[in-house]
Amino acid sequence: MRQQVSTGSAWERHVGYSRAVRVGDTIHVAGTTAVRDGAVVGGGDAYLQTKAVLEIIVAALAELGASPVDVVRTRIFVTDITRWEEIGRAHGEVFGASRPAATMVQVSALIDPVLLVEIEADAVVGQAGS
Repeated sequence: MRQQVSTGSAWERHVGYSRAVRVGDTIHVAGTTAVRDGAVVGGGDAYLQTKAVLEIIVAALAELGASPVDVVRTRIFVTDITRWEEIGRAHGEVFGASRPAATMVQVSALIDPVLLVEIEADAVVGQAGS
C-alpha cells in the first residue's frame, strides 16, 4: 500500500510531488527546505535553516509511522560548503546515535537564493532495533 504526505506547499502542487511517500516499510522524503507558510525560516543562518528542515522531515516521518531512528540515509545539499559545521551540528542533534549514512555536497543554487540547505531522507520503518 502507498501512503503519501503533503505539507501543502505550492511547490508540491505545482511540480506534482509529495513531501514523503511510504511503500511497505520504506519511506522516501523529498528534498526539503526551510520554508513554512511561504517564508524561509532562519534567514541567513545555516544552523537554523537546517533545524527547520529537519523538523519538517521528522513531522513527515511521524505522519507515516516513523521517527529519526528509522532514517538510514540523508542527502544534504548546501550552497556554501564552508558552513558544513553548522549544518552538520543540526543534523547530529536530530539523529544522534542512530547516525544514518549521509552525504553533503555543495550545489550552485537552490530554488530560492535565500535557501542555504536542502535535505532528502530515506527511512526503513521498524529496523532501528535490528
